[in-house]
Amino acid sequence: MKTYKLAGVALIFAVLAGAVEARELKLQLANPQPENVNAGLAVEYAFPNDVKSLRDAYVALGVGAEPGKPLVGLSYLSSDDEPNALTSSQETKVAGRINGFIRFDEPGLYTLEVYSNDGLELRIGGLEVAKVDEKRGCDPIGAVDVRIKAAGWYELEGLYWQRKGGSCLIMEWSKDGAELEEVPASAYGFK
Repeated sequence: MKTYKLAGVALIFAVLAGAVEARELKLQLANPQPENVNAGLAVEYAFPNDVKSLRDAYVALGVGAEPGKPLVGLSYLSSDDEPNALTSSQETKVAGRINGFIRFDEPGLYTLEVYSNDGLELRIGGLEVAKVDEKRGCDPIGAVDVRIKAAGWYELEGLYWQRKGGSCLIMEWSKDGAELEEVPASAYGFK
């Protein structure tokens, strides 16, 4: 009887280990690797009368996107001194399309955590790493593990919207189980 119980426990652990491994995303290196990148991330803005979803943001940007001041990275939290959403000219009713690259200097397993207020869809290396489509405070979306097979630049694409009442967009990372820290601005680039 003990053998069956041990075998059952081993099976449960194997299934759980497989489930954890299944959530590990394997990002694709940008091909070709960009040369002469500018520091930061490119961003375009639209300012719809109302924005409540990623779909609203997508439509607004399709109708009237305007180039914005590049993002220094993904470390934005509005305050009394800097109330505008990201680098836009408004505090509220902002839609943004973000494009560029993120550089991983070493292969390994990285954990990414993104905070947003309000909605965000973020893709890195061709895969979705964060998505939330609701009005919310500056809260984490949920950590995701990504496998980096080779050092280099990985394409980054984001769709962001902010409706009213404060804004944030922050990304943290850690390598091989270390403590999360904000991704440094030097890790981002755009063409």
